Amino acid sequence: MKKTVFLGALTISGLLAGAAAAATLDDVKARGKLNCGVTTGLTGFSEPDASGRWEGLDAAVCRAVAAAVLSDADAVEFVPLTAKTRFTSLASGEIDMMARVTTWTLSRDTDLKFDFVGINYYDGQGFIVPKALGVTSAKDLDGATVCIQTGTTTELNLADFFRANNISYEPVPVETDDEAAQQYLAGACDTYTTDASGLAATRAGFPTPADHVVLPEIISKEPLGPLVRHGDNDWADIVRWSLNALIAAEEYGVTQANVEDKAASSGTNPEVNRLLGTEGELGAMMGLDKDWAKRAIAASGNYGEIFERNLGVNTPIGLARGLNAQWTNGGLLYSPPFR
Repeated sequence: MKKTVFLGALTISGLLAGAAAAATLDDVKARGKLNCGVTTGLTGFSEPDASGRWEGLDAAVCRAVAAAVLSDADAVEFVPLTAKTRFTSLASGEIDMMARVTTWTLSRDTDLKFDFVGINYYDGQGFIVPKALGVTSAKDLDGATVCIQTGTTTELNLADFFRANNISYEPVPVETDDEAAQQYLAGACDTYTTDASGLAATRAGFPTPADHVVLPEIISKEPLGPLVRHGDNDWADIVRWSLNALIAAEEYGVTQANVEDKAASSGTNPEVNRLLGTEGELGAMMGLDKDWAKRAIAASGNYGEIFERNLGVNTPIGLARGLNAQWTNGGLLYSPPFR
């Protein structure tokens, strides 16, 4: 009798989980639009341009998912969120996914009940200071005032770093990158700390970027990536593999310009054929058609194209690929196989 009840409960649990898993995909299709949580504005990751169109690495991930699911890369409602509001917005269902320079941690993955579906930027926390301050190391910041976004891993890493080095600081709480930049430039804090990529993006927008220096210390690991709610496994698969499609496309030389030709030609590389839907039924396994990945890549290009356009050495931010290079080029970027 106990065994029967257990199996019945398990079956009911499975049915409920299946219903939850299908809910987001069904909602997005019914709405005809993807609600994607992004920053309130961080150059290179997610920021509206002069015409109001959101651009950046994270924005491109949102568009790839919209293209895969809705066949329209522009069918995205970008929802700007602060560090304080982002998790509530995702948990409540206000957004379908988040791509907002958010660090994958154990507690966020478990206690907050979210699923990180991958990493689209390997980062680490740093410090920026005015060159005139004469500081060359973060360990020389004893007694400094520090602009810090509250409710972030950055805040916790800062406390750990100063404690480990037996030095003190005075926090100056801020809620957004824009506020941090304003406070820092106004002299309200000696230094601003956040992800090193964010510091580069912020410095690029300063009136005189050369007057400010990012200190050499990287004090943490910050794997940034998109996330969805727990219990939504089918939806998580779609977001995960849309990101993987962008990464794999770069590895195999599939670009925004040639994706249609490569799909039409059915070349000799079976992995590319499966990626682009000319072999196998990978799309059907996720409730999508065979062209889902082709559309995701066509939306903004492969990962390398997106990186170079928004963050690369020829942009004002000027970041080298570093850890975000393909695994074949000494980086950590790597997609599981499409098979």
